[in-house]
Amino acid sequence: MVVFEGVVWEYAGEAPWYFISLPAYESELIRERVPRGPGFGSVKVTVRIGATTWNTSVFPDKARGVYVLPVKRSIRDAEGLGPGVLASVELEIELD
Repeated sequence: MVVFEGVVWEYAGEAPWYFISLPAYESELIRERVPRGPGFGSVKVTVRIGATTWNTSVFPDKARGVYVLPVKRSIRDAEGLGPGVLASVELEIELD
């Protein structure tokens, strides 16, 4: 399990996406230990922020050099998260 704090940030494209970047050390551990999956090198994970748990994937972000966690609107609304808000994240990698 990976436990960290990260700030919610917005990727402003045609439709905005919201992410939390994983720390560099944890991202490196994922790169070294987890086979790259389909879908841009995504890695399946189970995440908990506050009282909310969900299944998703983290994705490598070449610009930042780390993995990023997408945070959909229902999660942001449930946990009061918006751009610039610090979140405590528990992330479990799902190995098939």
